[in-house]
Amino acid sequence: MLVAVIAAAALAYFLYGNTSGPVHAPATPPQSLARLVPGKTPVAVAPAAFTGADGKRHALSDFKGRYVLLNLWAVWCVPCVKELPALAKLQAGAPGLTVVPVDVARGTPADAAAFLKEHGAASLPAYIDTDLALMRTFGAYGLPLTILIDDKGREVARAVGPAEWDAPDAIDYFKALTAKS
Repeated sequence: MLVAVIAAAALAYFLYGNTSGPVHAPATPPQSLARLVPGKTPVAVAPAAFTGADGKRHALSDFKGRYVLLNLWAVWCVPCVKELPALAKLQAGAPGLTVVPVDVARGTPADAAAFLKEHGAASLPAYIDTDLALMRTFGAYGLPLTILIDDKGREVARAVGPAEWDAPDAIDYFKALTAKS
């Protein structure tokens, strides 16, 4: 009997007393997101600006209060291009998550928007970073680089290389993660 009471108390603490994340959110990403590696501790995201399709400058701080999946990609990066439709499906399937794809090539916002449309990702917003500020900010040495930023503006995980963003368990993971934000 005592063992059952202790087990119930431990379970209750894990589900409701642990305030490090949303209740019932998976602790680690599913196998389909094996490349998405959680950091040891959340790290505040440094300020960096990029340009939107509207021609205006945007900052990651503009998205504070929401979970953001920042994806750095380029038109010449084959794995980047391949995962763009999956990111669009993830955005549609997990509405609590904001996908921010940023083209780090030398094009214009209109070029990025046309490229997204051509490659099955027209529903994603078009952003560019021609001065590579985000590459420097996140110490990117390869593409694609995807950064998961929590609702407090902190990097909590990153993926170097492509992932299965639209796998059903990936979508479920992001839905659970963003349920309370």
